[in-house]
Amino acid sequence: MATGRTHRPATRSRGIPEATVARLPLYLRALTALSERSVPTVSSEELAAAAGVNSAKLRKDFSYLGSYGTRGVGYDVEYLVYQISRELGLTQDWPVVIVGIGNLGAALANYGGFASRGFRVAALIDADPAMAGKPVAGIPVQHTDELEKIIQDEGVSIGVIATPAGAAQQVCERLVAAGVTSILNFAPTVLSVPDGVDVRKVDLSIELQILAFHEQRKAGELAAAGTVVPAAAARQESAAARRGTAAGQESVADQGPDGDVPAVMPT
Repeated sequence: MATGRTHRPATRSRGIPEATVARLPLYLRALTALSERSVPTVSSEELAAAAGVNSAKLRKDFSYLGSYGTRGVGYDVEYLVYQISRELGLTQDWPVVIVGIGNLGAALANYGGFASRGFRVAALIDADPAMAGKPVAGIPVQHTDELEKIIQDEGVSIGVIATPAGAAQQVCERLVAAGVTSILNFAPTVLSVPDGVDVRKVDLSIELQILAFHEQRKAGELAAAGTVVPAAAARQESAAARRGTAAGQESVADQGPDGDVPAVMPT
């Protein structure tokens, strides 16, 4: 079977825009669900709704693949699944190493979606000697001393970093030096990589902060319109107020008898 080190996806050489590439997995997920229900064909409107995009954008994206559907019939589901899978490189075997087998790394190792999408977890790596040999998702964890040898022996070109932030850059540099050219980074830090190395960052805390921003904005709009603020938002504002009051009390408690900062501060 072909491996990721000798076969690279042809998306860039064929001039497919990055924005289109980013939407292809959405189309594939929707099409796979249709295929599992034995749906033979789908219209651009139906598929666009399932993927969360507009139909004009979908048709434009598919034109880059050379797929235009049939008027009055739509798109052949099975053919599109194959076509998008091939374009994304998912018809090949992509060995992956996961570095950092804490709670997140272990969860990733146990994720069943890798194998069904063409990704094989070739190795689990951790710096803790006590982890060496322990099975996670049926795969024995190996020490980071073995990292370079594993990458060479398994033909790995995709690495997943799930380490603490302080270790991520060093791990990244070792992966790149050993021949890894694509990295999925879960560590809460920005990685510096040379040209020719692709990095995708996944930061759950940032995504939650963005959602919090939208929730706050919606609550503000409702309040400005004189609408009753949802109970959840009210509870959050109440909790924030309590935290502010507590902080104020602590500040007062830290002051001297006349309200000044004590002359002697704890070290």
